[in-house]
Amino acid sequence: MNSILSDRINNMEESATLAMAKKARELKSQGVDIISLSLGEPDFKTPEHIQQAAKDAIDEGKWFAYPPVAGYSDLREAIAKKLRDKNHIAEAKAENIVLSTGAKHSIANIFMCLLNEGDEVVIFSPYWVSYAEIIKLAGGVPVLIEGNLENNFKATAQQLEDAMTDKTKAVIYSSPCNPTGSVFSKEELQAIAEVVKKRDNVVVIADEIYELINFSGAHASIGSFEGMFERTITVNGFSKGYAMTGWRVGYICAPLEIAKACEKMQGQFTSGGNTIAQRAALAAINGDHAPSEKMAEAYFKRRELVLGYLKEIPGIETHIPEGAFYFFPKVTSFFGKSAGKHTVNNADDLCIYLLEEANVSLVTGAAFGAPQCVRLSYAASEDELKEALKRIKEALAKLK
Repeated sequence: MNSILSDRINNMEESATLAMAKKARELKSQGVDIISLSLGEPDFKTPEHIQQAAKDAIDEGKWFAYPPVAGYSDLREAIAKKLRDKNHIAEAKAENIVLSTGAKHSIANIFMCLLNEGDEVVIFSPYWVSYAEIIKLAGGVPVLIEGNLENNFKATAQQLEDAMTDKTKAVIYSSPCNPTGSVFSKEELQAIAEVVKKRDNVVVIADEIYELINFSGAHASIGSFEGMFERTITVNGFSKGYAMTGWRVGYICAPLEIAKACEKMQGQFTSGGNTIAQRAALAAINGDHAPSEKMAEAYFKRRELVLGYLKEIPGIETHIPEGAFYFFPKVTSFFGKSAGKHTVNNADDLCIYLLEEANVSLVTGAAFGAPQCVRLSYAASEDELKEALKRIKEALAKLK
Protein backbone atom coordinates (compact mmCIF):
# COMPACT_ATOMS: atom_id res chain seq x y z
CA MET A 1 0.00 0.00 0.00
CA ASN A 2 1.33 3.41 -0.94
CA SER A 3 1.63 6.03 1.77
CA ILE A 4 -1.71 7.53 2.68
CA LEU A 5 -0.09 10.65 4.12
CA SER A 6 -0.50 14.06 2.51
CA ASP A 7 2.22 15.91 0.64
CA ARG A 8 1.74 18.61 3.25
CA ILE A 9 3.03 16.47 6.10
CA ASN A 10 5.58 14.59 4.02
CA ASN A 11 7.17 17.86 2.91
CA MET A 12 7.33 19.28 6.44
CA GLU A 13 10.65 19.16 8.29
CA GLU A 14 10.64 17.80 11.83
CA SER A 15 11.53 20.35 14.51
CA ALA A 16 15.28 19.96 14.96
CA THR A 17 15.18 21.04 18.61
CA LEU A 18 12.49 18.50 19.46
CA ALA A 19 14.25 15.82 17.41
CA MET A 20 17.52 16.29 19.30
CA ALA A 21 15.68 16.37 22.62
CA LYS A 22 14.01 13.08 21.66
CA LYS A 23 17.40 11.47 20.89
CA ALA A 24 18.76 12.71 24.20
CA ARG A 25 15.79 11.26 26.10
CA GLU A 26 16.19 7.91 24.34
CA LEU A 27 19.86 7.72 25.38
CA LYS A 28 18.98 8.76 28.93
CA SER A 29 16.40 5.97 29.10
CA GLN A 30 19.21 3.56 28.21
CA GLY A 31 21.22 4.77 31.20
CA VAL A 32 23.55 7.14 29.34
CA ASP A 33 24.50 10.25 31.33
CA ILE A 34 23.28 12.86 28.84
CA ILE A 35 23.42 16.58 29.55
CA SER A 36 20.80 18.23 27.39
CA LEU A 37 21.54 21.75 26.18
CA SER A 38 19.20 21.46 23.20
CA LEU A 39 15.78 22.63 24.39
CA GLY A 40 14.88 26.23 25.12
CA GLU A 41 13.22 25.36 28.40
CA PRO A 42 13.80 27.14 31.73
CA ASP A 43 15.04 24.77 34.40
CA PHE A 44 13.33 26.83 37.10
CA LYS A 45 10.02 25.90 38.67
CA THR A 46 6.99 28.04 37.94
CA PRO A 47 6.87 30.69 40.74
CA GLU A 48 4.81 29.69 43.77
CA HIS A 49 2.20 32.44 43.49
CA ILE A 50 1.41 31.32 39.93
CA GLN A 51 1.08 27.70 41.01
CA GLN A 52 -1.17 28.78 43.88
CA ALA A 53 -3.45 30.69 41.51
CA ALA A 54 -3.98 27.50 39.52
CA LYS A 55 -4.73 25.52 42.66
CA ASP A 56 -7.18 28.18 43.80
CA ALA A 57 -8.90 28.12 40.42
CA ILE A 58 -9.38 24.37 40.66
CA ASP A 59 -10.74 24.67 44.20
CA GLU A 60 -13.18 27.39 43.14
CA GLY A 61 -14.73 24.86 40.80
CA LYS A 62 -16.02 27.38 38.27
CA TRP A 63 -13.29 27.29 35.63
CA PHE A 64 -14.05 23.92 34.08
CA ALA A 65 -16.30 24.96 31.19
CA TYR A 66 -15.15 25.93 27.70
CA PRO A 67 -13.48 29.36 27.85
CA PRO A 68 -14.02 32.12 25.28
CA VAL A 69 -12.04 31.30 22.14
CA ALA A 70 -9.87 34.43 22.41
CA GLY A 71 -9.34 33.98 26.17
CA TYR A 72 -10.92 35.30 29.34
CA SER A 73 -11.68 39.00 29.22
CA ASP A 74 -9.85 39.84 32.46
CA LEU A 75 -6.64 38.22 31.19
CA ARG A 76 -6.92 39.92 27.82
CA GLU A 77 -7.40 43.28 29.54
CA ALA A 78 -4.43 42.62 31.85
CA ILE A 79 -2.24 41.84 28.84
CA ALA A 80 -3.44 44.95 27.02
CA LYS A 81 -2.68 47.06 30.09
CA LYS A 82 0.78 45.54 30.33
CA LEU A 83 1.40 46.33 26.65
CA ARG A 84 0.28 49.93 27.17
CA ASP A 85 2.24 50.47 30.40
CA LYS A 86 5.42 48.44 29.79
CA ASN A 87 5.72 48.23 26.00
CA HIS A 88 4.26 51.67 25.27
CA ILE A 89 1.81 50.25 22.72
CA ALA A 90 -0.79 52.88 23.51
CA GLU A 91 -3.51 51.52 21.20
CA ALA A 92 -3.55 48.03 22.75
CA LYS A 93 -6.99 46.98 23.99
CA ALA A 94 -8.49 43.69 25.12
CA GLU A 95 -10.15 43.31 21.72
CA ASN A 96 -6.70 43.20 20.10
CA ILE A 97 -5.58 40.25 22.23
CA VAL A 98 -6.03 36.58 21.33
CA LEU A 99 -4.82 33.91 23.78
CA SER A 100 -3.56 30.65 22.27
CA THR A 101 -1.96 27.38 23.34
CA GLY A 102 1.55 28.82 23.37
CA ALA A 103 3.22 31.41 21.16
CA LYS A 104 3.90 28.75 18.51
CA HIS A 105 0.14 28.28 18.16
CA SER A 106 -0.23 32.07 17.89
CA ILE A 107 2.27 32.17 15.02
CA ALA A 108 0.50 29.33 13.23
CA ASN A 109 -2.81 31.19 13.53
CA ILE A 110 -1.22 34.33 12.11
CA PHE A 111 0.21 32.75 8.99
CA MET A 112 -2.89 30.67 8.30
CA CYS A 113 -4.89 33.90 8.40
CA LEU A 114 -2.49 36.11 6.42
CA LEU A 115 -1.02 34.04 3.62
CA ASN A 116 -2.30 33.07 0.21
CA GLU A 117 -0.41 30.66 -2.03
CA GLY A 118 2.87 32.22 -3.12
CA ASP A 119 2.87 35.13 -0.65
CA GLU A 120 6.36 35.88 0.64
CA VAL A 121 7.46 36.35 4.23
CA VAL A 122 10.84 37.92 4.94
CA ILE A 123 12.53 36.19 7.87
CA PHE A 124 15.39 37.73 9.79
CA SER A 125 17.89 34.86 9.94
CA PRO A 126 19.12 33.07 12.03
CA TYR A 127 15.54 32.35 13.00
CA TRP A 128 13.49 30.12 15.26
CA VAL A 129 13.14 26.71 13.67
CA SER A 130 9.37 26.66 13.14
CA TYR A 131 8.93 29.97 11.28
CA ALA A 132 9.78 28.64 7.84
CA GLU A 133 7.83 25.38 8.15
CA ILE A 134 4.68 27.14 9.37
CA ILE A 135 4.95 29.65 6.53
CA LYS A 136 5.28 26.86 3.96
CA LEU A 137 2.39 24.96 5.52
CA ALA A 138 0.23 28.07 5.03
CA GLY A 139 1.24 28.26 1.36
CA GLY A 140 3.79 31.01 1.79
CA VAL A 141 7.39 31.36 0.66
CA PRO A 142 10.11 32.08 3.24
CA VAL A 143 12.66 34.70 2.14
CA LEU A 144 15.72 34.81 4.37
CA ILE A 145 17.88 37.82 5.11
CA GLU A 146 20.97 36.77 6.99
CA GLY A 147 22.87 38.31 9.83
CA ASN A 148 26.33 36.98 10.61
CA LEU A 149 28.70 36.68 13.53
CA GLU A 150 30.42 39.96 12.67
CA ASN A 151 27.20 42.00 13.12
CA ASN A 152 25.87 39.93 16.05
CA PHE A 153 23.65 37.97 13.68
CA LYS A 154 21.38 40.95 13.05
CA ALA A 155 20.29 41.51 9.47
CA THR A 156 19.73 45.17 8.60
CA ALA A 157 16.88 47.35 7.44
CA GLN A 158 18.68 47.75 4.11
CA GLN A 159 18.73 43.98 3.66
CA LEU A 160 15.01 43.96 4.38
CA GLU A 161 14.33 46.63 1.79
CA ASP A 162 16.39 44.78 -0.80
CA ALA A 163 14.51 41.52 -0.12
CA MET A 164 10.97 42.90 -0.36
CA THR A 165 8.95 42.40 -3.54
CA ASP A 166 5.39 42.86 -4.71
CA LYS A 167 4.67 39.44 -3.19
CA THR A 168 5.86 40.37 0.30
CA LYS A 169 3.04 39.98 2.82
CA ALA A 170 4.88 39.95 6.14
CA VAL A 171 8.18 40.30 7.97
CA ILE A 172 9.10 38.29 11.07
CA TYR A 173 11.90 38.55 13.61
CA SER A 174 12.50 37.67 17.26
CA SER A 175 14.10 39.98 19.81
CA PRO A 176 15.68 38.83 22.05
CA CYS A 177 16.43 36.28 19.38
CA ASN A 178 16.16 32.54 19.43
CA PRO A 179 18.74 31.14 18.52
CA THR A 180 21.34 33.90 18.84
CA GLY A 181 20.33 35.89 21.91
CA SER A 182 20.79 39.11 19.93
CA VAL A 183 18.58 42.09 20.74
CA PHE A 184 17.48 44.74 18.26
CA SER A 185 17.96 48.26 19.55
CA LYS A 186 15.24 50.89 19.31
CA GLU A 187 17.20 52.56 16.52
CA GLU A 188 17.52 49.34 14.55
CA LEU A 189 13.81 48.63 14.90
CA GLN A 190 12.97 52.20 13.87
CA ALA A 191 14.92 51.69 10.66
CA ILE A 192 13.00 48.46 10.01
CA ALA A 193 9.72 50.26 10.68
CA GLU A 194 10.54 52.96 8.15
CA VAL A 195 11.11 50.32 5.47
CA VAL A 196 7.83 48.58 6.25
CA LYS A 197 5.86 51.84 6.22
CA LYS A 198 6.83 52.42 2.61
CA ARG A 199 4.63 49.50 1.52
CA ASP A 200 0.90 48.91 1.80
CA ASN A 201 -0.47 45.63 3.15
CA VAL A 202 2.77 44.43 4.73
CA VAL A 203 2.79 43.58 8.43
CA VAL A 204 5.57 42.96 10.93
CA ILE A 205 5.37 39.97 13.24
CA ALA A 206 7.44 40.79 16.32
CA ASP A 207 8.21 37.68 18.38
CA GLU A 208 8.94 39.00 21.87
CA ILE A 209 8.68 35.75 23.84
CA TYR A 210 12.09 36.35 25.51
CA GLU A 211 11.23 39.93 26.51
CA LEU A 212 11.87 39.37 30.24
CA ILE A 213 15.30 37.80 29.64
CA ASN A 214 17.09 40.84 28.29
CA PHE A 215 20.55 41.92 29.43
CA SER A 216 20.81 44.98 27.17
CA GLY A 217 18.97 47.31 29.52
CA ALA A 218 15.88 48.06 27.46
CA HIS A 219 13.30 46.18 25.44
CA ALA A 220 11.79 47.96 22.43
CA SER A 221 8.49 46.96 20.82
CA ILE A 222 8.12 47.96 17.19
CA GLY A 223 4.35 48.14 17.67
CA SER A 224 4.86 51.21 19.87
CA PHE A 225 6.39 53.31 17.07
CA GLU A 226 4.36 55.96 15.32
CA GLY A 227 2.31 54.49 12.50
CA MET A 228 3.16 50.89 13.37
CA PHE A 229 0.28 49.61 15.51
CA GLU A 230 -1.88 48.84 12.47
CA ARG A 231 1.12 47.17 10.80
CA THR A 232 2.35 45.06 13.72
CA ILE A 233 1.42 41.76 15.30
CA THR A 234 3.18 41.39 18.63
CA VAL A 235 3.63 37.78 19.75
CA ASN A 236 4.44 36.91 23.34
CA GLY A 237 3.63 34.41 26.04
CA PHE A 238 4.40 33.09 29.49
CA SER A 239 6.73 30.15 28.81
CA LYS A 240 10.15 31.76 29.09
CA GLY A 241 9.98 34.73 31.45
CA TYR A 242 7.68 32.99 33.95
CA ALA A 243 9.02 29.42 33.57
CA MET A 244 5.62 28.23 32.34
CA THR A 245 6.54 26.16 29.28
CA GLY A 246 4.18 23.31 30.08
CA TRP A 247 1.24 25.58 30.86
CA ARG A 248 1.00 26.53 27.16
CA VAL A 249 -0.21 30.12 27.17
CA GLY A 250 0.77 32.50 24.36
CA TYR A 251 -0.88 35.55 22.88
CA ILE A 252 -0.92 38.11 20.13
CA CYS A 253 -1.71 41.79 20.09
CA ALA A 254 -2.87 42.60 16.57
CA PRO A 255 -4.94 45.06 14.56
CA LEU A 256 -8.61 44.22 15.11
CA GLU A 257 -9.16 42.65 11.68
CA ILE A 258 -6.26 40.24 12.21
CA ALA A 259 -7.20 39.51 15.84
CA LYS A 260 -10.73 38.57 14.78
CA ALA A 261 -9.38 36.39 11.97
CA CYS A 262 -7.10 34.52 14.39
CA GLU A 263 -10.01 34.03 16.77
CA LYS A 264 -12.06 32.61 13.90
CA MET A 265 -9.23 30.27 12.88
CA GLN A 266 -8.69 29.13 16.44
CA GLY A 267 -12.41 28.54 16.87
CA GLN A 268 -12.29 25.88 14.18
CA PHE A 269 -9.02 24.24 15.26
CA THR A 270 -8.68 24.26 19.05
CA SER A 271 -11.20 26.66 20.64
CA GLY A 272 -9.95 28.48 23.73
CA GLY A 273 -6.85 27.59 25.71
CA ASN A 274 -6.70 25.72 29.00
CA THR A 275 -8.85 27.45 31.63
CA ILE A 276 -6.66 26.79 34.67
CA ALA A 277 -3.51 27.83 32.80
CA GLN A 278 -5.21 31.13 31.96
CA ARG A 279 -5.93 31.80 35.65
CA ALA A 280 -2.29 31.08 36.38
CA ALA A 281 -1.25 33.45 33.57
CA LEU A 282 -3.39 36.20 35.09
CA ALA A 283 -1.54 35.79 38.38
CA ALA A 284 1.77 35.90 36.51
CA ILE A 285 1.09 39.13 34.69
CA ASN A 286 -0.56 40.91 37.63
CA GLY A 287 1.56 39.46 40.42
CA ASP A 288 5.05 39.72 41.84
CA HIS A 289 7.70 39.92 39.10
CA ALA A 290 10.62 39.42 41.48
CA PRO A 291 10.91 35.68 40.62
CA SER A 292 11.17 36.53 36.92
CA GLU A 293 13.82 39.13 37.67
CA LYS A 294 15.79 36.62 39.75
CA MET A 295 15.61 34.11 36.91
CA ALA A 296 16.96 36.71 34.50
CA GLU A 297 19.81 37.45 36.91
CA ALA A 298 20.61 33.74 37.08
CA TYR A 299 20.64 33.49 33.29
CA PHE A 300 23.04 36.44 33.10
CA LYS A 301 25.37 34.71 35.59
CA ARG A 302 25.19 31.53 33.52
CA ARG A 303 25.91 33.48 30.34
CA GLU A 304 29.12 34.78 31.88
CA LEU A 305 30.03 31.30 33.05
CA VAL A 306 29.50 29.71 29.63
CA LEU A 307 31.24 32.57 27.85
CA GLY A 308 34.34 31.97 29.95
CA TYR A 309 34.39 28.28 29.05
CA LEU A 310 33.75 28.88 25.34
CA LYS A 311 36.65 31.31 25.15
CA GLU A 312 38.93 28.51 26.34
CA ILE A 313 37.95 26.13 23.52
CA PRO A 314 40.20 26.48 20.44
CA GLY A 315 38.20 26.78 17.23
CA ILE A 316 35.00 28.15 18.80
CA GLU A 317 33.95 31.63 17.64
CA THR A 318 31.12 33.39 19.45
CA HIS A 319 29.49 36.75 20.03
CA ILE A 320 28.07 37.80 23.41
CA PRO A 321 24.29 37.31 23.47
CA GLU A 322 22.27 40.17 24.94
CA GLY A 323 19.20 38.17 25.93
CA ALA A 324 17.35 34.85 25.91
CA PHE A 325 19.48 31.89 27.10
CA TYR A 326 21.46 30.71 24.09
CA PHE A 327 24.92 30.86 22.61
CA PHE A 328 25.22 30.39 18.86
CA PRO A 329 28.91 29.75 18.19
CA LYS A 330 30.43 29.39 14.77
CA VAL A 331 32.06 25.94 14.47
CA THR A 332 33.33 25.75 10.89
CA SER A 333 36.91 25.21 12.09
CA PHE A 334 35.91 21.63 12.98
CA PHE A 335 34.47 20.79 9.58
CA GLY A 336 36.50 18.20 7.71
CA LYS A 337 38.03 16.76 10.87
CA SER A 338 37.64 13.23 12.24
CA ALA A 339 37.85 11.23 15.43
CA GLY A 340 37.34 7.48 15.57
CA LYS A 341 34.29 6.49 13.51
CA HIS A 342 33.12 10.10 13.22
CA THR A 343 33.86 12.53 10.40
CA VAL A 344 32.51 16.04 10.87
CA ASN A 345 31.43 17.49 7.54
CA ASN A 346 28.91 19.98 8.91
CA ALA A 347 27.14 21.21 12.05
CA ASP A 348 24.72 18.26 11.96
CA ASP A 349 27.65 15.85 12.13
CA LEU A 350 29.23 17.85 14.93
CA CYS A 351 26.06 17.66 17.04
CA ILE A 352 25.84 13.90 16.55
CA TYR A 353 29.53 13.56 17.42
CA LEU A 354 29.14 15.56 20.64
CA LEU A 355 26.02 13.61 21.58
CA GLU A 356 27.78 10.27 21.17
CA GLU A 357 31.30 11.21 22.26
CA ALA A 358 30.62 13.82 24.97
CA ASN A 359 27.05 12.84 25.88
CA VAL A 360 25.97 16.46 25.42
CA SER A 361 23.07 17.43 23.16
CA LEU A 362 23.15 20.65 21.15
CA VAL A 363 21.17 21.67 18.05
CA THR A 364 22.57 22.18 14.58
CA GLY A 365 22.56 25.74 13.31
CA ALA A 366 21.27 24.51 9.96
CA ALA A 367 17.82 24.26 11.53
CA PHE A 368 17.97 28.00 12.25
CA GLY A 369 19.24 29.08 8.84
CA ALA A 370 22.91 29.19 9.84
CA PRO A 371 24.66 25.89 8.96
CA GLN A 372 28.01 27.21 10.16
CA CYS A 373 26.82 27.31 13.79
CA VAL A 374 25.35 25.26 16.63
CA ARG A 375 22.93 26.36 19.34
CA LEU A 376 23.75 25.82 22.99
CA SER A 377 21.08 26.50 25.60
CA TYR A 378 22.31 27.60 29.02
CA ALA A 379 18.93 27.04 30.65
CA ALA A 380 20.57 24.40 32.83
CA SER A 381 22.19 24.34 36.25
CA GLU A 382 25.69 25.75 36.71
CA ASP A 383 27.01 22.30 37.61
CA GLU A 384 25.52 20.81 34.42
CA LEU A 385 26.93 23.65 32.33
CA LYS A 386 30.42 23.27 33.79
CA GLU A 387 30.42 19.52 33.18
CA ALA A 388 28.94 19.88 29.68
CA LEU A 389 31.51 22.47 28.59
CA LYS A 390 34.31 20.34 30.02
CA ARG A 391 33.09 17.34 28.00
CA ILE A 392 32.66 19.44 24.84
CA LYS A 393 36.19 20.84 25.13
CA GLU A 394 37.66 17.35 25.55
CA ALA A 395 35.66 15.89 22.65
CA LEU A 396 36.53 18.72 20.27
CA ALA A 397 40.21 18.36 21.09
CA LYS A 398 40.09 14.79 19.72
CA LEU A 399 39.06 15.99 16.25
CA LYS A 400 42.05 16.04 13.91
